[in-house]
Amino acid sequence: QVQLVESGGGLVQPGGSLNLSCTASGSLASVAKLGWYRQIPGRQREWVGDVTSDGEPAYATAAKGRFTVSRDNAKNMVYLIKNTLEPEDTAVYYCNAITVISGNYKWYWGQGTQVTVSS
Repeated sequence: QVQLVESGGGLVQPGGSLNLSCTASGSLASVAKLGWYRQIPGRQREWVGDVTSDGEPAYATAAKGRFTVSRDNAKNMVYLIKNTLEPEDTAVYYCNAITVISGNYKWYWGQGTQVTVSS
């Protein structure tokens, strides 16, 4: 079992910075990836990016160059950063963990944190 808790959401003005944190706990030895999804109102949940236990990041095409996902293995945390927020970035952001045990993959989710970009 893996538990994920996001923090850092809230109301942000356009042009402001996004800096979300996610703390993982539980059976962490099997966690292969930590990353982020988001769900924009009226749209399906979409992948933003993730990072492997080796520190290798990967991003959705639309997110590449706009978002940064980083991971601190010592703290069991993953971060999501964007320097310049836009109103269309308003969404619920979810932390995601993928575990691999004997070749079997399982997905875990945080509760989500609301990010609202508005003046």
